[in-house]
Amino acid sequence: MTTPLPPGTPGSEPVHPAAPDLWAQARPESAAPASASSAAQSPGWEREVLENLVMATIREQRAARRWRLFGRMSWLLVLLALGWMMFGRDVATTTVSGPHTAVVDIKGEIATGAEASAEFVVAAMRSAFEDSGSRAVVLLINSPGGSPVQAGIIYDEIQRLKAKHSKPVYAVVEETCASAAYYIAAAADDIFVDKASIVGSIGVLMDGFGFTGTMEKLGVERRLLTAGENKGFLDPFSPQTEAQRLHAQSMLNQIHQQFINAVKTGRGERLKIDSDTFSGLFWTGQQAVEMGLADKLGNLDYVAREIVKVEEVIDYTRRDNVAERLAKKFGAAIGGGAVQTMRSALPVLR
Repeated sequence: MTTPLPPGTPGSEPVHPAAPDLWAQARPESAAPASASSAAQSPGWEREVLENLVMATIREQRAARRWRLFGRMSWLLVLLALGWMMFGRDVATTTVSGPHTAVVDIKGEIATGAEASAEFVVAAMRSAFEDSGSRAVVLLINSPGGSPVQAGIIYDEIQRLKAKHSKPVYAVVEETCASAAYYIAAAADDIFVDKASIVGSIGVLMDGFGFTGTMEKLGVERRLLTAGENKGFLDPFSPQTEAQRLHAQSMLNQIHQQFINAVKTGRGERLKIDSDTFSGLFWTGQQAVEMGLADKLGNLDYVAREIVKVEEVIDYTRRDNVAERLAKKFGAAIGGGAVQTMRSALPVLR
């Protein structure tokens, strides 16, 4: 028989099993010595570790090479795209298309090297006429004028292309169709304007400056050497004789008469001539219709829809690429003054 121990006596409490140490179980370090010892005991473990390191290095190098190649190919594509944008000319399409109204823009100054130069406009018109899908060619004009030479070339080419391809040509005026721009428009079969457009200015000018009096006051001597007594008659620092002035005026009168003849030929009996018609004045589009300088009020959409009867419009305008625009901007910044001086010595329709 077992005698129970009195309370408080050592050993009187019931004995329970010890609780497991969860922190010890969670620590990975407890297994590390065993793993290390087992790895140390396995033969060739050093070689296996080195092989793993070498393979990892090789994989990283391959990935780096792939990314380098990808980066170089991306830059190459970007450079090719930039080169195409900069040096690929924005030319009019030459593909044969369905029925449409062909449009050629004549905007800004009409001059050599400008977007409205004879070179660009004529090339665009030829493409428009030669496309069998074009039912008519519309000249969309917004220009204050420019070179009578460039305008004359475009005018003559319009007449030639109309006769060759038997397609009508319409001029649609936006804000301005003055001087050389109207010279071109006169070759069209009909001219459409907005009621507030500026139309006309059938005249020629040659502008410049004279500084001879100012130089005398400042005590500045002009030293100009020429071979030929009239070689420097447009020099702004040299005096102009009456004979030189009359010579320049005769040139302007002759070019003016060429302009007048072109307008009369193009407009025919529709033109209501009075003392102001060829004086260099300009008028609103509404006045131009009343004077026979234009035919109707209308815009591009109206002409395509109501006159040509083909609403689809395709633009054939030839424009500068990015490189050409940058070159012109740099050229304008560097030699703008010299270019302007040279141009001022030439007759201008504006």
